Amino acid sequence: MTVLPSFDPRQVPVIGVDRHLPKVQPRALQPQALAQRFEAAHSWTPELLAEPRFSERPAVHASVLIPLVMRDQGLTVLLTERTTHLSSHSGQIAFPGGKADPDDSSAVDTALREAQEEIGLDRKFVEVLGTLPIYTTGSAFIVTPVVALVHAEHMVIANPHEVADVFEVPLDFLMDPANHHRHAVEWAGARREWLSIPYMDAKSERFIWGATAGMLRNFYRFLLD
Repeated sequence: MTVLPSFDPRQVPVIGVDRHLPKVQPRALQPQALAQRFEAAHSWTPELLAEPRFSERPAVHASVLIPLVMRDQGLTVLLTERTTHLSSHSGQIAFPGGKADPDDSSAVDTALREAQEEIGLDRKFVEVLGTLPIYTTGSAFIVTPVVALVHAEHMVIANPHEVADVFEVPLDFLMDPANHHRHAVEWAGARREWLSIPYMDAKSERFIWGATAGMLRNFYRFLLD
């Protein structure tokens, strides 16, 4: 059984903004620099690894793809807005991804398959760089984030059953903690704290929060340390 949050995360007050932390420098956000970062063995500490659990169902392994689109003006992160009728994380901003299938050969294979099913992202346009530490959601998903470069000529065809919209956010915006907001609320007998990274585009505010923001924060730490 999964009890969905009864609060609107957009309405929970901001208790802090991390503008005191350094941003990742532009040189570290270049495709070659990212590839070298994943190739090199270096010690770093992820900041967010697990959320307080609010689901009683058995844990499920899953993967998401963190797609870094190679635009002329710099890398962007491709994100989706999930449809509102889905049973988990409905209406939220998310990376393409989902549950592992028995036929998947690896966590990377899961991420690539799910991205192709959800947004029509063909594997031939994707260059996997590596993975980030597993992130466990409150809804009992054990998620492997897979970071990849995506060639700009890729095509996106959203699966209307799962994806309401597809959009991109500049990576340098997401890797600047001055844009990272902290929230806290008492819910289901526990104090829940999370990050949000609100982003305004031509359409509306994209409220990136929860697991998606948490994995982006770990990516920030990976690139900074």
